[in-house]
Formats: sequence, C-alpha cells, structure tokens
Amino acid sequence: MDQPGFSPTIEESYHRLLTHIPGLAYRCRAVRTTDSNGREYFNYQLEFASDGSLSLLGIPPQDLLEQKSNVIELMTHPDDLPRMRSEILESVIAHKPYQVMYRVILPGNVVKWIWDQGEGVYDPDGGLWYLEGLMMDISEQKFMELSLREENRQFVDSTSKLFGLGGLVGQSEAMRHVYELILKAAKTDTNVIIYGETGSGKDVAARAIHALSGIKGAYVPVNCGAIPETLMESEFFGHVKGAFTGASLNKEGYIAAANGGTLFLDEIGELPPQLQVKLLRSLENKTYTPVGSHTPRPSSFRLIAATNQNLSQLVREKKMRADFYYRVHVLSITIPPLRERPGDIPLLTAAWQEKRGLQLDIPLNIRLAMERYDWPGNVRELHNFLDRYAAFGESSLDTLGDAAMAPISMLLPDLKEGVTLEDAVLRLEEKLITQALEASRWHRGEAAARLGLNLRTMQRKMQRFGLSGRGRKSPGSSQA
Repeated sequence: MDQPGFSPTIEESYHRLLTHIPGLAYRCRAVRTTDSNGREYFNYQLEFASDGSLSLLGIPPQDLLEQKSNVIELMTHPDDLPRMRSEILESVIAHKPYQVMYRVILPGNVVKWIWDQGEGVYDPDGGLWYLEGLMMDISEQKFMELSLREENRQFVDSTSKLFGLGGLVGQSEAMRHVYELILKAAKTDTNVIIYGETGSGKDVAARAIHALSGIKGAYVPVNCGAIPETLMESEFFGHVKGAFTGASLNKEGYIAAANGGTLFLDEIGELPPQLQVKLLRSLENKTYTPVGSHTPRPSSFRLIAATNQNLSQLVREKKMRADFYYRVHVLSITIPPLRERPGDIPLLTAAWQEKRGLQLDIPLNIRLAMERYDWPGNVRELHNFLDRYAAFGESSLDTLGDAAMAPISMLLPDLKEGVTLEDAVLRLEEKLITQALEASRWHRGEAAARLGLNLRTMQRKMQRFGLSGRGRKSPGSSQA
C-alpha cells in the first residue's frame, strides 16, 4: 500500500497498471530508416515493456529494453513478418489503430500466436512518434481453430475421394451440385431448406452441414410428422412443473436442446400454423418460453428444415404462413431421386458393403435389374434391398417387380447365322457400353461406374469399338 501522504503521478499509476495486466504492454519509438534500396521505413525501438513479457515471450522486460534491435520482429515467424509489417504500416499511415495476428518463435522452437493491437502517437505535424499497444497470447484459441479447419479439410477430402460427401454417396453431376451447396451452407449460419423424396438422404445432408460448419452445439433432429399436434408445443418449447395435468417435472424441449447447435426439422410442412408463429418468434428473437412459464429463455440455434412437399403450394393453400416460409426458405438444396442418377448405384452399393463389412459379387442380371428399377423409396429402399439380397440371395429380386423380370435377351444383338461366339460377346459388350454411355449422356466416368469398370478400362473399350463420342464410330474402327 502507498504510504500516507504519498500521491503517485498519473504516469506512475499507468506504469503500475500496465505492469499487472495480462499480456505485454509496450511502447516503441519510431525511427525513420532507409533500406539498401533507398526506401524509407520505420524502425521501432522498444522503450517500455510490461512484466507480461516474461510470461508471453519468456524474456524479462529489462532484457527486451537492453536490445538495440526490434526483438519482436526478430522473433516473428518469417512467413508472417511481411504481413505484420504491412498491416501496421498501413494503419499508421492512415492514422488508425491496428490489430494484427501473427506467430512468434520462442527458444526451443515453441510457437505462439500473438494478437497485437495498438495505435500510433503523432507529433503536431502528423509525424509518428511512438507505437503503443498490447500483445496477448491467443495460441489456444488459434490452434483450436486451425485444428478444426484441418479436421474439416480432411473430412471433406476423405469422403469426397471415396464416395461422396459427409455420408452422401454419388459422383453424378446432380450430386456434385448438392455437395457444392452443402459446403456453401456450412460456411454460413443461414437457415437451410432441403427438398427431396422419402429416403433420398435429407437427414444425411443436414448432418453433413452441421458437421462441416464446426459449431459445438448438438444436432437435434425432429420428425414433425411423428408428433401429435396436442403435444407439439410442449415438445418444442418444453414445460414447467404443473403447466398441465401430468406435468410433474420441468422438461426441456427441442429448442433448448439445440442451443448453440442445429435444429433439424424433417417434414416441416406438417407443422400447424399456430406453432409456426411461435417458432418464427424464436428464430427472430433467439428466445423461447416454456409452456406454463412467463419468463423467456435464450436459445440461439441454426435451423435446417426438410420436406418432400411443395412449400410454396402450402403457402397458397394457407397451410403455411408466408412469413414463416420466407424465414425458412433462405438457401434451398434439392436431393435428386435415385432414379435420376442410376450411375450412382454402384457407388452406393460399394459404400453399403464397406459399412456392413461385406463383399458381395452381384451378377450382371441383378445389377441391370437394380439399374432399371425406379426406386420409389430411393437410397433407403436400395439399402433395404441389399440387406435382403445379402440374406436371401436372388429370391429377393421379386421385390423389384417387372424390372427384375425383364429378360436378358432384350440386350442381345441380332445374330446372323455363322457369327462366332467371340463376335457375339463383342457385340453384346458394345451394345452394353453404348447403352450405358447414352444413359449417362456420354459422361465416360458415369458410364464406367454403371458397368462396374474403371475409367481406363472404359476408355480402352470405347477406343476398341470406335465410340469416340455420341455413338459415332471413329474412322478405321473395328466393326465386330
């Protein structure tokens, strides 16, 4: 404590304050210097450093002050030094405060991330006298951020190289467009609506957006069509003890559970209008009120909705509020049905086998039947069929209806007397390849996937049959 009668100066009080704050408070004198090319720049010489230098840099303040050179710049990571100098210089020239993040390398090659904020002190003519600022250690936050970025990068790379993205499988053009939208959605916190038929993978797409966004909160899936209308308000907003008969305890609802995370509402078209009003209020105010309570509670969540209905039609029919529709319908993603991307069936089958740890040899007639079938239940139905096929073999084909019964003779070319077996096989192979190319709009990779071939083999066979493009034979090709 100060002795009676002692009155510290303002400068002494500031000095004591700066000495005890976390981080390194500093003052640098700006000295104009010319480099070897005759260009002027500022060289900063440290005149004050707080005791925080010891914990931040491992160097006592007096040792920093004894150095003639700019110690901080000497410790700055060489990859960050030009950017750090440039950002500070631009702010100084504009007479604005600066904030810059960079790495420093400490003895033992220990790396720390520094958040450096400060501003210039200028003479009456506008010339720079000093830089005064504060450096803070943000290594923990920065390394966590970089780790999350790397995890997401590896997640995207590994899944896209294997089958697709985040549990979604397929390399067709339609699915690649879906992946682009998912990655776009993951970079923002905007609301998303996912359209798609039953079993097409809407929940899988929503989970991918949540995982790639890096938010720490929970992913809370809700099937709106499975909740009785009389229980919806309580299920979404929770209730307090005694709110109604049977409410013997406080209960947390979906909105509370999704705080800091993602609320996924499947079959959102099933929500009654009165609940839409309350959900809209929660989305706008980031609060909710449990049933039986009068006290709003905070909950900030990202909404992803899904439906197989036409929401704009529901708005016209007064089954969905227009204001709720526009709040939900910000970024839309449509998952294509499986019948529109049959070239993805081999990939979906391979992914299913990998997940189950199985290796099935599926004969040609079954692969053709799978490709001809419309799959009204989409990927979910495909998985169910594969489960049955793994258990019961070809007897499960009757579930595919007429597509499974189509005779293989439909694919056979017209054979004339005297045609050898080798010629017949070649003609059949050419016909199958041509049909696959036509069904894939002559996308070679997709056609190869349909036939279970790799791209190099597909290209070699196309060259053999002279299929240079759109079914036209190249000059000099064999006419088996």
